[in-house]
Amino acid sequence: MGNCLARQSDSPNSHRNSNNGSNNNHLGSSQLPIRRSTSRLLQSTSNSTLLGRSSTSAGNSRLFGPSSSKTYTTSNTNTSLLGSDISQALELRGEGGFGRVYKGLFKGRAPSRATRGGRWVAAIKRLNPDGFQGFAEWQSEVNFLGRLSHPNLVKLLGFGRENGELFLVYEFMHKGTLANHLFGRGSNVRPLPWDTRLKIIIGAARGLDFLHSLENRIIYRDFKPSNILLDENYIAKLSDFGLAKEFPSGDRTHVTTRIIGTQGYAAPEYVATGHLSMKSDVYGFGIVLVEILTGKSINDLRKHGPSLIDWLKSNLLSRGKMINAMDSRLEGRYPPRLALQVAQLALKCVQTEHKVRPSMMEVVETLKKVEAAQLHGRPDGG
Repeated sequence: MGNCLARQSDSPNSHRNSNNGSNNNHLGSSQLPIRRSTSRLLQSTSNSTLLGRSSTSAGNSRLFGPSSSKTYTTSNTNTSLLGSDISQALELRGEGGFGRVYKGLFKGRAPSRATRGGRWVAAIKRLNPDGFQGFAEWQSEVNFLGRLSHPNLVKLLGFGRENGELFLVYEFMHKGTLANHLFGRGSNVRPLPWDTRLKIIIGAARGLDFLHSLENRIIYRDFKPSNILLDENYIAKLSDFGLAKEFPSGDRTHVTTRIIGTQGYAAPEYVATGHLSMKSDVYGFGIVLVEILTGKSINDLRKHGPSLIDWLKSNLLSRGKMINAMDSRLEGRYPPRLALQVAQLALKCVQTEHKVRPSMMEVVETLKKVEAAQLHGRPDGG
């Protein structure tokens, strides 16, 4: 579990929850008490952009429409979600800084694609008023995911206020979080094979690269396994944009901001100075690369000593020790030379000097070469 980082907070609700496993599948009997008569899902006129203008009436607040970059707000009235009725009680699936996450079964037309029998599922996040996150994080999630579309970003299907409580509605990700697959235990957790791990991390890299390459670039600021969701085909999608920050256009190399995030994944220069840049995300990506290779969380790895870089050089980058450093659940079924290339990339990403870290575009290109070498049966990468 990672400890939270929060300094110079703008509000008491803006701290980040320290629970790295907040999105893991914790099945329970708790149910979300939403009345069927007022709980409907937002309908979309487009598969690529789902949210936009808000309009209010005397009794309801209804949020829908075309793409827009404006800030979204809600009134104190109830929100009516349009399109599909909740067909049964909602099942608690997890809990994090924002609040509880539920799995809901709906009937009617799905916002993205039809499902058999006219039923489909979605994930509903309900804001905990006593939690670490608040309206600012809810608004950030809507502002970013409401106008962005990419295969490696989770789809936001709806948002609003129900009986005074804020909520968000997402596409349901059947395989849960990467954190659960890497660090979870129990009969329901299956080890990820090498090719699936490579597929996941390439997808996550593409998601970050997309954010960094926008005209108004976006720093994700909270890249970690519990924020990487997996669909039924193990396609990785970034979730939880509560801490994301738009980067000013121009020649600026960084912005100075309050220090929030998850300990272990936050870049050292950001923790020390509050200077946030695209390379801050690259550092977090490098940490997750190490976790993908070893199957160990960053907090477990830090127990080996203060310097992650020294540990990497002595273990993952040492051919003699690599077999012991790699995740034992792989059972040795991975191409050693390609794994070494991924470890070398991780080392570049976690360099203390942020200027020497690669860009996410360079990261994606390197991983695609590793993938191509594997697909063509060239474990040496040649």
